Amino acid sequence: MPLSAEEVQDHLRGVAAGLLTPFDDDLDIEHSKIEDNAQTLYGEGIRTFLATANISEYHSLSQEERIAVAETSVDALPEDACVLAGVGGSTATAKELVRNYERIGADAMMIMPPDHTYIHERGLLEYYRELAAATERPLVPYVRGFDPSVEYLGDLTRVDGVVGIKYALKDSVKLGAGIAAGDDDVVWVDGLAEPFAVSFWAEGVEGFSAGVSNFRPEIGLALFDALSEGDWERARSLRNACLPYQNFREGHGEDNEIAGAVSVSAVKKGLEMAGLHGGSVREPIRPLSPEDERRAEELYGQLEDDIAELVD
Repeated sequence: MPLSAEEVQDHLRGVAAGLLTPFDDDLDIEHSKIEDNAQTLYGEGIRTFLATANISEYHSLSQEERIAVAETSVDALPEDACVLAGVGGSTATAKELVRNYERIGADAMMIMPPDHTYIHERGLLEYYRELAAATERPLVPYVRGFDPSVEYLGDLTRVDGVVGIKYALKDSVKLGAGIAAGDDDVVWVDGLAEPFAVSFWAEGVEGFSAGVSNFRPEIGLALFDALSEGDWERARSLRNACLPYQNFREGHGEDNEIAGAVSVSAVKKGLEMAGLHGGSVREPIRPLSPEDERRAEELYGQLEDDIAELVD
């Protein structure tokens, strides 16, 4: 049975790992590997999972594939895990996904950042209201890729059905102002992973999405515990250990000028080095170049040494 809205909020107060989508050499989805990754991460202490998310290559999946991947994720995990499934596109397309995710037992809907060229804050709020009316499952909008007003952020907390907000703007001042402007019954989540966990926590977030913790969850869980206990020195040390690999994820890659192009490929490489399943990527993402592969291996070794020193 899916979790209640209150139980989903409890899970948002933690570390949310993304379930990446492993593709084989023919770029077909390897569902058994999604299942294995999910169960391994659960066994290592992760309880909140993002299926068909940005890092899952949401935009490279067909509608049918999104539903199938989300169903694999839900079926792979015990009932006390929380699975948020990514939803986006036109209102009609998103409603179709919402209905199917509800059918397969997803616990909540993570509403993807808007990919329209032109958007209006009031129209975006209406979009969320339309989706909320289509399901009994709670919504977690993902704020990224545009620069909303503080008023918008406050109003977003008052949309019926919204239980959390995944905030992924590099602006902690606006985050704090948005939290202050909103209702206090919504859980704010750091959507920029470990690098922003310390500063965003000080503004009022209560959980964060995983970066390197997608493949080395022990460091994210230790960071969450340090933040929860107010151990700022330890939290900064754990955050700092994550920075080199996370900064690598911001890279352009080879023959490219777009920042962050290696992000998904870098995490998939991390999964492979950790003994999990990464697999191939679909276009428009590209695999790591041989040089970037070597750099990822070097950074992973550094991360492993830091984990050995910092994590009990």
